[in-house]
Amino acid sequence: MIWAVILAGGSGSRFWPLSTPSNPKQLLPLTGSESTAEQAVSRLEGLVPRERILIVTGPALADRLIRVLDLPRENVLVEPRAASTGPALVWATFEAQRRDPAAQVLSLHADWAIREADSFRHTAAQALSTALRHKRLVTVGIVPTRPETGFGYIVPGKSLDESARTVSRFAEKPDAATALDLMASGALWNSGLFAWSAGVLLDEVRRHTDEIAPHLALLQHGDVAGFFAAVTAVSIDVGLLERSAAVAVVPGRFTWDDVGTWDALPRVRPRDAHGNAVVGPVYLLDTDDCVVWSNGDPIVVSGVKDLVIVHAHGRILVMPRRQAADLKTILDRLPPEIRDLP
Repeated sequence: MIWAVILAGGSGSRFWPLSTPSNPKQLLPLTGSESTAEQAVSRLEGLVPRERILIVTGPALADRLIRVLDLPRENVLVEPRAASTGPALVWATFEAQRRDPAAQVLSLHADWAIREADSFRHTAAQALSTALRHKRLVTVGIVPTRPETGFGYIVPGKSLDESARTVSRFAEKPDAATALDLMASGALWNSGLFAWSAGVLLDEVRRHTDEIAPHLALLQHGDVAGFFAAVTAVSIDVGLLERSAAVAVVPGRFTWDDVGTWDALPRVRPRDAHGNAVVGPVYLLDTDDCVVWSNGDPIVVSGVKDLVIVHAHGRILVMPRRQAADLKTILDRLPPEIRDLP
């Protein structure tokens, strides 16, 4: 029985001022006419039925996601506190196993851009099959197209079968020179698409994840609030995958992007002849390689290049594209009356 867990927490502050606490990144149409969360659910059609899709999110978004995604209320798991992906995925996997003792789990995020849905489903099914056959935690690696410094990398090890390999090591967000070396050695981007049998995941957590393992009994007694109060926040990558010897990787044969900053939009949206990605009433003159988004009033841009320009919720953001990854730091320097949005 295949279950899917979609992680849909976080406020998406790197998409300020378009993204707000009540309407965060995963509910925005960043890559097309639908939100990325809606696309994530649609992408699973034919692989996982809706009644076996679990969403993990925060209390501010639960009702909105139920309405937007048309999922049963009991399938939206509301975290008592944000504690990174480790506790979230352990809880969701535990819940899938509670409902189905033989559960296999596919884990994904609600804010990805993926073009080839059929190839995604084929790779996901391959990852689930690998996890079951080899009793391993499986991650999907994407062949890099550029020396991206904002992604993690996977260095494959020995072959397990015709498609799967062990993981030699993980490399988290390398500098550009190291990223080029990793690409030359055959390393893959760590997509964050994971597959496992519920029992294998929980057994590996008990062996390797001291931040979570001592508190699993709280979940067994139905004390979700107590579990989240007791665990130490840790990502599933750091807390488990980088420690376990039971990890495998399969290659993903689809176009994937972690839409993490404004700078990603030209990779996932149509561009004009000058490399600009534009949404809303925007008029460009002699402008190249810009990201421009207006949620209301017209924006006229002339004689510039490599900028992010956003108008939303009564705020205007103008910054070089190369600074897009630093937007959180920039927001921390703003007064609350400018930074904070409803």
